Amino acid sequence: MNIPCKLCEKRRARRHCPGVEGEICPQCCGSQREITIECPSSCEYLIEARFHEQPPAVTEDRLPNPDIRLSEKFLRDTEPLVFTLAVALKRAMETGGAVDFDAREALDAEIRTYRTMQTGLIYDTRAPNPYAAAIQQKLREAVEKFRKELVQESGMHTVRDADVLGVLVFLQRLEMRYNNGRRRGRAFRDFLTGYLPEASAPAVLV
Repeated sequence: MNIPCKLCEKRRARRHCPGVEGEICPQCCGSQREITIECPSSCEYLIEARFHEQPPAVTEDRLPNPDIRLSEKFLRDTEPLVFTLAVALKRAMETGGAVDFDAREALDAEIRTYRTMQTGLIYDTRAPNPYAAAIQQKLREAVEKFRKELVQESGMHTVRDADVLGVLVFLQRLEMRYNNGRRRGRAFRDFLTGYLPEASAPAVLV
């Protein structure tokens, strides 16, 4: 018995789609994946597509905040903070149902806030998107917790706002690298999930 695709209702359905809870054709799977379909990360066809997917190239002239230089030394020196904020970002996305573009908006808003602080002004930029705003709040909580733990362990307050800004820009560029450009895409989130072994967190900065 030929079952028509649940989406186009024309072609023969050949695979089960957990995103629409029905049978769809390969063509609709490929064209609507993470665009109109809310694809779970466990979908075998999504996982397979990740291996062949080529995110849009990010050239040097398209890098956000180009005046902020991120050297290998800076990333080594701030590794505990990088890990802390990356984990906070991953958790916020996993529990809130956010997509990669929500993370991009959250990072952009928080970077704007820190850039304003560097000028001596205090202007809180909040993302209007509720998903992005929730991620932004989790990032702030992670920074504050990191600062408190640092004081408790070393008795010193050595996390500069400039360091937080640099780490946020690093995560922003990482998101741009892994974002596949699909409206409901979570390729960046899946990257964080796969490459962040939370049990092996490095010690806080000293």
